Amino acid sequence: MPEDVIARLAGVDGDLGHAIVALAERATPRPARATPAAEVASYGRHGVIVVSPVAALKRLTGVQLVPIGSGRALIALERTQSIPQLELEIGDVLERADVSAADRRTLKAIADILRRTRRSRKLSLAERMIIVLESA
Repeated sequence: MPEDVIARLAGVDGDLGHAIVALAERATPRPARATPAAEVASYGRHGVIVVSPVAALKRLTGVQLVPIGSGRALIALERTQSIPQLELEIGDVLERADVSAADRRTLKAIADILRRTRRSRKLSLAERMIIVLESA
């Protein structure tokens, strides 16, 4: 490698390997991480399901989506809705043919999370109340 290039790399970082990586990262940004349709966001011993807010999910009985930024939302259930009812309703919607691919992907991911958790010996599902402010 030419000495002038080595000198310029040393100006970026004393370790030539680190300097090359730093310049490569600046020149070519990392591809955006594919956002899962639904995933569990954990905090301590707890976790919540974070979803892409798709139309089919918004239409489910007793479901409200609470935006949390970056195009993601939490699922909030009205007091009249339960987790087992939600799981059944998602299953019913998934059986219909008129569900878009994005909606189907999100609903299936939520159903999978609920099913795995329901069947788990290490995890349990619990309902919690959240505070939602609505404009008049």
